[in-house]
Amino acid sequence: MTLKPGPTNSLTDLEGLRVGHYTANGDGYLTGTTVIVGEAEGFVAGVDVRGGAPGSHETDLLDPINGVQRIHALVLGGGSAFGLAAIAGVQDAMRERDLGLTVMPGITVPIVPGAIIFDLGRSGVVKSTPDATFGVLAYEDAMTDSGIAKVRTGSVGGGTGAMSGGIKGGVGSASVVLENGTTVAAIVILNSVGSAVNSKTGEIYGAAYGLPGEFDAIKKPSKADVDSAPPHIALLDNGLFPDAISLNTTIAFLATDVTLTKAECKKLAGIGQDGLARAIHPVHTMFDGDTVFGGSTAKRPAPNPMEFHHLLTVAADCLSRAIAHALVDSAPVSTPAMTLPNYFEVYPSAK
Repeated sequence: MTLKPGPTNSLTDLEGLRVGHYTANGDGYLTGTTVIVGEAEGFVAGVDVRGGAPGSHETDLLDPINGVQRIHALVLGGGSAFGLAAIAGVQDAMRERDLGLTVMPGITVPIVPGAIIFDLGRSGVVKSTPDATFGVLAYEDAMTDSGIAKVRTGSVGGGTGAMSGGIKGGVGSASVVLENGTTVAAIVILNSVGSAVNSKTGEIYGAAYGLPGEFDAIKKPSKADVDSAPPHIALLDNGLFPDAISLNTTIAFLATDVTLTKAECKKLAGIGQDGLARAIHPVHTMFDGDTVFGGSTAKRPAPNPMEFHHLLTVAADCLSRAIAHALVDSAPVSTPAMTLPNYFEVYPSAK
C-alpha cells in the first residue's frame, strides 16, 4: 500500500481547522504563539502528557470522564508558564464573536486548552514573553486566508525561540491520506532537550518515516560534517547530558477527520508520543514537558476497529515526519544570549 500526503502536507489538510501564528522576533523577543481554530461547533480532543515538566491549560477538561465534549481552539506557544497568558487573548477574540460553549442562556465560554514550551531568556531578555495580545493576533491570523493555506513552518509562532538538541527547532507539520480517504495530520513545536539527529550519521531520525519522495532533497551528511558537529549533539544522542542542561518541551497536535470519541482522541495522542520517541533521543526527560493533543474534526464516519488500528499506525509516523520538517524548515538565529545554527549549518553537505 502506498500512502500519500494531503494537498499541502500539513494540518490544514483537515477540513474545518485553521492555523494562525504570531511571531515576535526582535526588540528583545524570540518567542511567539500558534493557535489551531476549529469551526463554530468545535472539535473533539484528548491529551497525553509524558514529559517531566509540563506547562498546560485546561488539560483535565479533556479527560474522557469529564463533561465538555468539544474544544473550540488549541494554543501551542512559547514563553513557558508566562506564555499561557496568550490563551486568554484567544478566548477574548472568540468571545467577541460569540463563539464557544453556551453554559447557560446568555453566557458563552470558548474552550481553549493549550501547552507551552520553555524558551525563556533565549532572546537575551527573560521578561519578553507572550501576553494576551499574542493570542488575539494569532487568532486573527488564523481567520485570514493564511489560516487555511499550507501551515507556515520553521521559526514562526510558538516555534520562534525553539531549539532541539542544541540546534534550531521550530514548527513542523505533515499529513497523510489513507486508501479509504481518511486524513491524518500533525503540527508540532520541536523544542527538545534530546536531539532529532542521529549523531553517528547526521541523519534526521524522523525522515526515516517519510512518504515516497518527501525527504529526497536531504542527502546523507558527509563524514567530515558528522565529525565536526557540535559535541553537545553527540552527547545528547548518546543519552548523556552536558554540564549546563537546557530546559525545553516538545508539544504537538495530531488529528484526523474521522469521528472519534474523547477516549479515542486520548489514544491518538498517546500514539503520537510514540512518534516523538521515534524522532527524538532522549525523549520525555525530566527537563521536557512533552505534551501531545489528539483531535477529531468528525467530518467522516467513525472507523471500525481495524480502520482505527491502521489510523493509529500511520498517525505516529505522521508526527515523526512533522518533527523532521520542523528541523529542516527552521532558520538559524543569533541573539545576545545565544547562537543557534540550523540543521543545514551543522550539516551543510546534507543540502
